[in-house]
Amino acid sequence: MSDGQLIGAAILMCAGSIISAAQSTATQTPAAPTITTVPALNGAVIATLATTAPGAKIYYTLDGSTPATSSEIYQAPFLVASSLTVKAIAATSAKSGSSITTQTFSPTIPSGTLVWSDDFTYAGAGGGQPDPRTWTYDTGHSGFGNHEQETYCAWNSDEAPCSASVHSAAVAIEGQLHIIARQPSPGVYTSARLKSEGHFSFMYGRIEARIKVPESQGMWPAFWLLGNNIATLGWPACGELDIMEHIDGSNPPSHAGATPPGYDWVQSSVHGKGLDGGTPYHPAGFSAADWHIYGMTWAKGKVEFYIDDPAHPYETFTPESTKGTWPFDQGPQFILLNLAVGGDWPGNVDSTSEFPSEMLVDYVHIYAN
Repeated sequence: MSDGQLIGAAILMCAGSIISAAQSTATQTPAAPTITTVPALNGAVIATLATTAPGAKIYYTLDGSTPATSSEIYQAPFLVASSLTVKAIAATSAKSGSSITTQTFSPTIPSGTLVWSDDFTYAGAGGGQPDPRTWTYDTGHSGFGNHEQETYCAWNSDEAPCSASVHSAAVAIEGQLHIIARQPSPGVYTSARLKSEGHFSFMYGRIEARIKVPESQGMWPAFWLLGNNIATLGWPACGELDIMEHIDGSNPPSHAGATPPGYDWVQSSVHGKGLDGGTPYHPAGFSAADWHIYGMTWAKGKVEFYIDDPAHPYETFTPESTKGTWPFDQGPQFILLNLAVGGDWPGNVDSTSEFPSEMLVDYVHIYAN
């Protein structure tokens, strides 16, 4: 064999060894995921799943069933305030999966007990950053599917038109969250859209927020939820739960059940694949410009919306009462608070629109069912 042939053979052997090693690494069974917890309130905990396997995803169930690669993909820590069994595996695309990690939770928490809260209490007279352990931000000027006019700003962003010195993002002042829509220059609008995506989520329970909204043309405040699995399934298959949306009371929606002239209103709604539902809430004398508690009670197969009094929901949805695919028993959802400017529903700003406009949030609470 010539020197060239010897060198070629050596290269082939080396390449074969590398490929073999790579295949061996790729087909190794990942280590089982870990489950850790930190305290929430009154016996509830926040559970976090993790894996050390490079490139592995965690698949899990909350009902004690055996997880598989068709199960929910873990995306964010979630609240545990009731009895449940978490089972999880780690898997890569090259191997079926790890052994199962199991943890059973058996908290004895009475119904109606506060189990998680953000009361937006921050030190300092000038306010401060909303808790970064819970809140992150959608940013930019994409229109967000609704042809909205605002640029959403993150906390302390100095990327034009956002300003770190004049916050259009969220500022916590005197125990309240301020989401501020501004007009820094003609035709330019800034605001904020907070979300707990990737940081905190929950499934089932009663969630409410005490909110005061602006009433000016083009202002579109909202308090809502999206499924963690939006990262894998997309919208609307992930499910959307709108606890409160509002546009200027003098510009009511045009669908059946629309607000009579002269009445103020808000709306709750549900959205999923082939599923849409929701009607305005407009009792005589109601003003969205006043402080109100906007809430939702969420149980398996049932969602109820209320204002000010959880004992008297004004709208109820179940799989039987709605068309389409019911997405609200798939897994945890994350929280959003935002103030949009303009767009398909409220219409764009005009000469009557007021800047700055503020959506004020006193607290967000979650209670055990």
